[in-house]
Amino acid sequence: MYQRIFVPVDDSDTSNMALDEACKLAKAFGSNLRLVHVVDLAQFGWGGTEFLDATELQKSIKQAGEQVLGQAGDRARALGVTPDCKILESWGDKIAAVLSDEASAWGADLIVMGTHGLGGLMHLLMGSVAEGLLKVADMPVLLVRNPATEPSHGSVIPREALRSWWTRE
Repeated sequence: MYQRIFVPVDDSDTSNMALDEACKLAKAFGSNLRLVHVVDLAQFGWGGTEFLDATELQKSIKQAGEQVLGQAGDRARALGVTPDCKILESWGDKIAAVLSDEASAWGADLIVMGTHGLGGLMHLLMGSVAEGLLKVADMPVLLVRNPATEPSHGSVIPREALRSWWTRE
């Protein structure tokens, strides 16, 4: 049924739940699994670099994204699925569009991702990558939510990226 399952990942519990579901489907259908993590490098490419080394911060963010993706790949392999993993870079683009474009280019026939269930004012201000993806994707999207927790969200900037940048020598 599904031959190519595309899974955006971050460092949240909800993302891990979505990955687990995608692995179940991949095993059941013998599907290829692609894991992706988007790093938005544009948010640190602005002026004012006399106070901030934007290039170093972007490098740290990309390295942290690779770590998030590596951990997701390890999780998939532990569940018996060998994924293809890819870092996607965004330079201020809508993350949903970056994901949709990559899923289409790869030939995905299903996207599986976690949704953090932001509501109220936070949803109004931030929007939702998952909701945006539902609007632009040209293939089915399976959203996985963790009902056992309060609405949570993975780091906009992976914590390790900030930590490594802040503590660099």
